Order: sequence, then C-alpha cells, then structure tokens
Amino acid sequence: MELPIANREVAGQALAEALHVYRDRDDVIVLALPRGGVPVALEVANALGAQLDLMLVRKLGTPGQKELAMGAIASGGGRVMNEDVVRALAISRQAIERVAEKEGRELKRREQLYRGDRPWPDLAGRYVILVDDGLATGATMRAAVEAVRAQEPAHIVVAVPVAPVDTIALLREQVDEVVCLAEPHPFQAIGLWYTDFSQVSDEDVRYMLGVAWNEPAEEET
Repeated sequence: MELPIANREVAGQALAEALHVYRDRDDVIVLALPRGGVPVALEVANALGAQLDLMLVRKLGTPGQKELAMGAIASGGGRVMNEDVVRALAISRQAIERVAEKEGRELKRREQLYRGDRPWPDLAGRYVILVDDGLATGATMRAAVEAVRAQEPAHIVVAVPVAPVDTIALLREQVDEVVCLAEPHPFQAIGLWYTDFSQVSDEDVRYMLGVAWNEPAEEET
C-alpha cells in the first residue's frame, strides 16, 4: 500500500480488498479495536457484508510513563504483559494491579458507553477478523487475540493497514492469519504513516456503531 495513507476510511477500503475471500460469509464477524480501529473496521465490514462489533482493549502504561506499554487488557478478561519492560523498570506486581484496576474501570465505562445493554456476540466456531488502524508494539492486539481465543473461534485474523515488521512476525505466531498492508522501517509511530490521523472521539464511535447496527442517532438535548 502506498504511504502515507490518506485516512482511516481509505485504509479500511484497502484492507477489505485484501480480505475479499471472506466476503458474504455468514460465519465471519469483524471486531474493531476502539477508537481508531472503528472507522477502518466499518469499511471492512460493509465491504465484506459482515457483522461489526467491538473488542475493547486498554493499554497498561508504566507508572510515570503512561505512553510506554507494560501490557494490555481486553474485554472478557484477556491480558498480556510486556515482561521485558516490567523487568527493565522493576515494576512491582502491586503497581501492575493498580494500573490494571484503573484501566479495567475505563474498559467497563467504554463498554457501557459504546454498547449499552447490547449482548456480546457469540464467537464460538466463527471466523473473527480483528481490525485496528495500525500497530506499534502490538500489546493491545495480543490482548484482544487472547480474549477472542478464549471463546473458541474457528479462525482468527488480524488485519491492520500498517505495523512494524517485528510486531507482525510475533502476531503471525499467535493467530491463523495476519493481513498487513505496509511494514515500514524504521516505524516510530502509527500516525506518521497517515496524512489524516485525526483523533476519533467517543461520539464518533457511537455514531458509526449506530450506523452499522441500524440504530437511530440520539438527539442532543
């Protein structure tokens, strides 16, 4: 794929082309990692004629360096840790649990905000396509994979527009298929590979899900 990518919608359309073998199958579901993965996944799901839902994931930032991931947690109890970071910074298990508890509360808040009382989809025996707008360390995606695998799907696909070579290599060992359109080196940050990498808000996510789920938009009061 030509870099930089224009925006997330273009990325989703290109991913859908790469995933064309899954088009119009009733055993396929597309799971977006909010927030940035939702506009990408919406394009994929629409093009494939597949159900769209979410896999909520929260990064576990290291104490004092929130942007440095020591791990991640996902809906359904999935958790992965970057043990190299934990050892290098001598992070205690108590500190890890404090961060995990805080991020777990935010995970629950977003679940309620985005999904309300909508029941979670049954993933058993299905082909699950996990979509994000890009990966860096891959910690959040690996947590999502663990949460999905616990539900015994038939097949797990990770689909992203852009990611580092080493992250993709690691994921290929953990899932059935990885679709990545570009693996630039050096990587640095996801946003560098997009022309428009505007923040996706909670309101944007709710609107896109409403479109996908054929729900009427809520009127502002």
